[in-house]
Amino acid sequence: MKATSIANIKKELKHKSPEELLEICLRLSKFKKENKELVTYLLFEADYENGYIESIKQHIDTQFEAINTKSYFYIRKSVRKILTQTKKYIRYSQNKETEVELLLYFLQVLKDFKPSYKRSAQLQNLYNRQLALVKKTVSTLHEDLQYDYNLLIENL
Repeated sequence: MKATSIANIKKELKHKSPEELLEICLRLSKFKKENKELVTYLLFEADYENGYIESIKQHIDTQFEAINTKSYFYIRKSVRKILTQTKKYIRYSQNKETEVELLLYFLQVLKDFKPSYKRSAQLQNLYNRQLALVKKTVSTLHEDLQYDYNLLIENL
């Protein structure tokens, strides 16, 4: 079966009753974990973005504490996994300020992590790419926010 376009789905959803839409959403959330996480964000956490950011920061801390530091192979693998999860949470929000907050926090934790990321070329490249992405995203924000976030970027 071939999936149809978003425009076609949108047109078809306009013809559905609220009960049918509810049934479609519930059925959709049963199939993939990401769908369920997105529905959870939209229903419970979208109204309180600061609480959402704090919960993701706690999750990042927990993940960094669980990293196996015996080898840089395991460190790189774990850091990439944490970054992938963080980006997934950023996609749920679709808010540029949330993206900057979470990526800056990720970079700060990585910078403070022992053993240092500077001993691994791959981790240095990952750090530099994310820092460049944060700078690019900050440049699209309001001037006051740009100033505040640029101060934080200077510390990194």
